[in-house]
Amino acid sequence: MNLRRLWAIVIKELRQLRRDRVTLAMIAGIPVMQLVLFGYAINLNLRHLPTAIVDEAQTSASRQLAMDMLATDIIRPAAHATTAEDVMALIHRGEISVGIVIPRDFERRLARGEPVAQVLVDGSDTVVQSAAAQLAQLPLTTPATERNRASIPLPRAPISVVSFYNPQRVSAINIVPGLIGIILTMTMVMFTSVAIVRERERGNMELLIATPVSRSELMLGKVLPYGIIGLVQTTLILLLGMWLFGVPVRGSAIDVYWAALLLILANLSLGLLISTRAQSQFQAMQMTFFVFLPSILLSGFMFPFEGMPLPAKWIAEILPLTHFLRLIRGIMLRGADLHELWPEVLALLAFITLMMTLAISRFSKRLD
Repeated sequence: MNLRRLWAIVIKELRQLRRDRVTLAMIAGIPVMQLVLFGYAINLNLRHLPTAIVDEAQTSASRQLAMDMLATDIIRPAAHATTAEDVMALIHRGEISVGIVIPRDFERRLARGEPVAQVLVDGSDTVVQSAAAQLAQLPLTTPATERNRASIPLPRAPISVVSFYNPQRVSAINIVPGLIGIILTMTMVMFTSVAIVRERERGNMELLIATPVSRSELMLGKVLPYGIIGLVQTTLILLLGMWLFGVPVRGSAIDVYWAALLLILANLSLGLLISTRAQSQFQAMQMTFFVFLPSILLSGFMFPFEGMPLPAKWIAEILPLTHFLRLIRGIMLRGADLHELWPEVLALLAFITLMMTLAISRFSKRLD
C-alpha cells in the first residue's frame, strides 16, 4: 500500500464532500436535529392539556376544586362549555382532550362520600388518557372539607374518570391510523423527490421540453399515478388494521379517503419541490430525510403533541402529517366529519397550493 496515493484519495474525497452541500449539511445537521428534537422537543410528561370545565354547582367548594385541578398544570382552559353535552361535542371535534364536569349536587355528594366530579377524556391517545387519570388522585382540599373534616368522610373515589373511544387502552387503535400518515409520507415524498431528477439523469428532460406538454401538465402527470398508489396503500393499511388489530372506522370511509388524498397531494407536491432542487437521485433521497425525521417526531405520532414546547409546536404546524393525524384520528376513532375538522383541511389545502406553486415556479426556471 502506497501511503501517498492513499492520502491523495482521502484529500479527493474531502474536497468532493466540501462541494456537496447537501451531504455536508447532513453531516452536521442530522446530529444537531436529533439532539434538539429528542432533548428539547420530546416530552412524555404531559402538561397543559386543552380542557373545558363545567361547574354546575357554582359554590366556593366547587370553584376551589377546579382551581386545584388547574394548579396541577396537567390541564389548561381552552374552550367554554356550560353543559356536559357541550364538553362531549368539543371532545368529538378534537378541540379539547379533557373535560371536567362538577355536578349541581356537589356538596351533597361530598357529604355522602360519593364521586364529586367527572373527568371526561379523549382516550384515543393512551398517553393523554394516563395523564388525565392523574386528576383522579387529586386530594380534596375544598373549604367544606377543611371546615368539617371531623364530620364529613372523605370519599374513596372523589373524582371519576370516563374515557371515550378507547377505554381498553389498546395502543394499536391509536397507532394504526397514524401509520397511514407515516407510510404515505415516506413513500409519496420519496417517489416524487426523484421524479424530475430521474428524467434529467436518463436524458429524457430535453425530449420533454421539446414536446407540447406544458409545465403544469408535466407536474400533474408526475403526481397522479402516485396518488392512485397512495390510495391503494391506504386501503391495504385499513384492511390489515381492521383484520389484525380490530381498529374501528367510526366515521365515514369516504371522509377517510378524502383525508388520505389531501395528505397524498401534500406529500407529492413537497416531493416535486425537492426534485426541482436536487442535482441527483441520491441527493434527493438525502433531502427527504430532513422531512421524515421532524414529521415522525413532531407530528404527534410517536410523542404527544401537548408535551412539546411552543417552538416545536410551531414547526409541527408546518408539517402536513400533523394536520393529517388530527383528521384521520378524528374520523376513524371519534367519528367526526370533515366539516367538523375544517381547520386541518384548510391547512392541508394551503400547503398543497404553496408547494405546487413553488415546484412549478422552480421547474420553469430550470427550463429557461
